[in-house]
Formats: sequence, structure tokens, C-alpha cells
Amino acid sequence: MSNKFFLVIAISLISGMLVPAQAQKWFTRDGLVSFDATAANSPEEIKAVNKSGTCVLDKSSGALEMAVLIKGFLFERALMQEHFNENYLESSTYPKATFKGKIDNPGALNFDKDGTYSANVSGTMTMHGVSKPLTAPVTFSVKSGKVNATAKITLALADYKVDVPSLVADKVSKTATIQVAAPLSLLK
Repeated sequence: MSNKFFLVIAISLISGMLVPAQAQKWFTRDGLVSFDATAANSPEEIKAVNKSGTCVLDKSSGALEMAVLIKGFLFERALMQEHFNENYLESSTYPKATFKGKIDNPGALNFDKDGTYSANVSGTMTMHGVSKPLTAPVTFSVKSGKVNATAKITLALADYKVDVPSLVADKVSKTATIQVAAPLSLLK
């Protein structure tokens, strides 16, 4: 056998070792993101729901990214939705909110086995043009090959430069409780 043959075999083996195995990614475009910014004594609820959040989770690295369009939040009252988009989150200027981070302990999760797993996710939340570090507890429920990620966090509106005018300070809380439910499927 020639030296060229051995060289081709050696290069093939080395390249195979350098190329990582296909990363297993989970994905959704149907993530549900809701928030409640109702003040304690408010006569009306300041709540909205968005049913089209996207989320990608890389199982091997634990990297997680989520994005939601601000205009996708639906309120019970159209006037609230208009004020939310125009005055509070300025969705024409800042069209989406994102989270980019990583599961702190990805080795503790087993997406191949039914069960419920808890983890912390740390990363950067960007909303209304402001990026801030965020760590949040996330629950991953695995059942029959499907993964559902859920989280509940509280954000201070002032941290993201969302101003609440004194005229509505009795209705709008200084914080918003955000709930996320992302039904993830294996990305093929």
C-alpha cells in the first residue's frame, strides 16, 4: 500500500475526531409567555399573553435562547395593548425581548428519560433596549420524548427603563411576573 493511502486514512480519522457529533437541539415556535403587572389594589388586571415565543435548547452544551415579539402580547382590552406597545415598551423601536443563556448544570438533565428536572439558567435578558444578567429556575418535564420547559420570574420594570406614569401608578405594579411554558420538540 502506498503512503498516499495511509495519509488519506490518517486525515479521515483525524478529521472525524475533530468534528463534534451532531448536537441535539430542541425547538419551539409555540412558547407561551405571559405577564402580570397588576398593582395590588388595581381595579383592573394588567395582564397579557403571547403564544408565539421561540426557544432553542442545545442539549449537549446547555445553551438556551428564547425570543418573543412584543407586539405579539394580547390584552383583554385593545386600549391597554395600544398603550403597552406605544408608551411602555415602544415596540416599534424595540420589537422583541430575548434571553440568551445556558443551563448551569446540563449534566443533571436527562432528556432521554421521563421525569421532572430542575435547573438554573443564567444569561442575559434584553428588553426595551436594556440588557441585564438574569438567573432563573427552570423546570424541564420529559414525557414520551417531548420536553416542556417552564419558568416563573419577576422583573423590575425600572431595570428595563419601563416608566410607569404617576397617573396609572395605582394600576401598574413596579414589577412584572413573567411565566414561560415552552413545549420543545427535537429539531430535525
